[in-house]
Amino acid sequence: MKFYKLLKGGFLTDEGAFKNWRIILFVVFLLLCMITSSHNADQKVMQIAKMNKEMKMLKALYIDSGTILTRMKMESSVREKVKGEGLGSSKTPPTKIKVTSKYN
Repeated sequence: MKFYKLLKGGFLTDEGAFKNWRIILFVVFLLLCMITSSHNADQKVMQIAKMNKEMKMLKALYIDSGTILTRMKMESSVREKVKGEGLGSSKTPPTKIKVTSKYN
C-alpha cells in the first residue's frame, strides 16, 4: 500500500508535505548546480583542445618561417638575388684597419 501511495504522489499532498517539498527543491537545486558545473567543465575541455590545436599550428608556422628565413640569409641565395642588379662579390679581400692611440 505504501508503494502505491508513493507512486500516486501522496507524500506531496499530505499534511507534512512541506518538509518533503523542501527536500525535493533542495535536491533539484543540487542537480542543477551539478549539471551547470559539468557543462562548464566540458566547455573548458573543448576550449583547451582548440587552443592546443592552434598552438601546434602556430608552432609549425614558426618553424617553417625560421627555415625560410635561414634559406633567404644564405650567401648563395643573396648572390642569386643581387646578380640581376649587377652586384657581385668583391675580388679583393677586405683590409684590416688598425687604430693606434697616441696617448699610449
